[in-house]
This record gives sequence, C-alpha cells and structure tokens, in this order.
Amino acid sequence: MPELPEVETVRRGLQELIVGKKFVGVQVYESPKSFPNTMSDARKFLINAQVVTVRRRAKVLLIDLNSDYTLVTHLKMTGQLIYVSPQQRWGAGHPNNSFLHELPDKSTRVEFVFSDDSHLYFNDQRKFGWVKLVPTVEVENIDFMRRVGPEPLEDAFTAQQFILRLRRRRNTTIKAAILDQTVLAGVGNIYADESLWGAKIHPATRVRDVSDTQLTKLLTEIKSVMILSIEKGGSTDKNYRDAEGRKGSYLSFARVFRREGKACPRCGSVIEKLRVAGRGTHICPVCQKLPVH
Repeated sequence: MPELPEVETVRRGLQELIVGKKFVGVQVYESPKSFPNTMSDARKFLINAQVVTVRRRAKVLLIDLNSDYTLVTHLKMTGQLIYVSPQQRWGAGHPNNSFLHELPDKSTRVEFVFSDDSHLYFNDQRKFGWVKLVPTVEVENIDFMRRVGPEPLEDAFTAQQFILRLRRRRNTTIKAAILDQTVLAGVGNIYADESLWGAKIHPATRVRDVSDTQLTKLLTEIKSVMILSIEKGGSTDKNYRDAEGRKGSYLSFARVFRREGKACPRCGSVIEKLRVAGRGTHICPVCQKLPVH
C-alpha cells in the first residue's frame, strides 16, 4: 500500500500534467471493478469535462472536473497511473515494465483519452485499485472520507487537536493509535517507526503513559519525516515510484526503519525489530524504553 508521501508525489505530478485537459474518451478493459461507473454517467459527466485540479485526501487521489464530478482514485497495492503524450511519458506507481512498454497492456484496466491526444492509463496487476466517478459534493460523504482523520500536514491541525484525538485511545499502544486512519490520515508503518524513534517513544507504550509534551514532539516528528519523504519522492523502494517514475529515496535517509542490527544514529546501540500492533516494528532499545510501572 502506498503511504501518504507517495500519493502526494503522484498528485503533484498529475497536477502539472493534466489540469486544463479535456476528456474525450474512456475505455474500460476486463475488470469493471476498476471503473464501477455506467457508461451513461461517463458520457454525461466525464466526456467533454475538463480537469480543474488534482487533490489528495489521505491516500486517495481526487481529480476534480468542471462538470462538478470527481474521479476518486485509489491505487491500492499495484496500481499505476501512466501519462503518455507525443512529447512526454510519465509514470507513477508499482514498478514494472508497463512504464516503458506500449500501452494498453495486460495490466491496463482503464484508458482515458484527452482532446490533445494524450492518454492517462490506470493499470493494476492485482485489480484491487479503482477509479470512481462521484459528484464532487458527495465526495465528503463517501464512507471512507467520513471516517478518515485529519491530515497531519495541514497547517490548521494543531498539537492540541492531535493530543485530544489520541487521548480517546488511552489504552491502545501509541503505534496502533497513530496507524489508525480514523485518528490521523496517512501515517503508515514506515513513518510510525521513524517518528516514534524521533520522539524517543517505545511503540508499545500505552497512550495513557505518553505525556502531552511527548505527543507534541511526536506530531512534530510525524510532520518532519513526511515532509522529507515527499521531498525525496516517497519511501517504498520495492512497490512504488515517484512522480518522475523513479524509485523513492527516503529509505536511504531512514534512521530506524529496516535498520535492524545496525547502529542507532543517535546513541550507537543496536537497532532491534519486534512486532507491535501486528506490524514489524523497528526501535532503539536504549533511546525508546517502555515505561516502568
């Protein structure tokens, strides 16, 4: 699953490439689950509509149209978006040869055609991703959108709000709490480990045992690692590529994630891997100690 910074790099790439373009065609291949919309709706609200902007909410892409509809897009594990024009080729998503080969290919689920003869291909090997055409005013009422928590990178999201949301999970481990998408949007396993290391909090610590000062520091660390990851084009070196089709490089800057057996960059102790909240978890046993009761 792509993490928030990966999806944000895709959003930025699409924002540069497709805003202002007009849809003149759509072709659905093989899997109607990938584009669960009627062709009647596509003709009414997609064809001849222009792209107004490309937004992101958590890990979901939102392509707003001047028809007052939005293409709500989730790439899931193996989704790709590949833009092809006579002058340019751009790809983002799960890395395979589709970035280079002629399209459509066997993984293409939906092909969008613009009036300037450029194309946007939605590819998905495992068919878990989807593109849904939804009235823009209804996007916020989608079940996922109603449940997902605030964006950690929004200026309006404060430490006080973060603390209040986490206190509702007082008996939960801190890692499980920040991974909960209803508490906070877009924090995945990599950024949880990195930010908890930065704040010197053991991931298995119960929320009730984490002070407000520590939680404030934790939010600062979450924002910091996400901003750095966006600058580096994302983190998922195996399954994801950035907006230029290159692999994200954040993991080369990671302090603790996937560094078990190596020295902690802060104290020199050996980083360990354990399981917390059902996930592989990386810690420094010296910098991140469990509270003693």
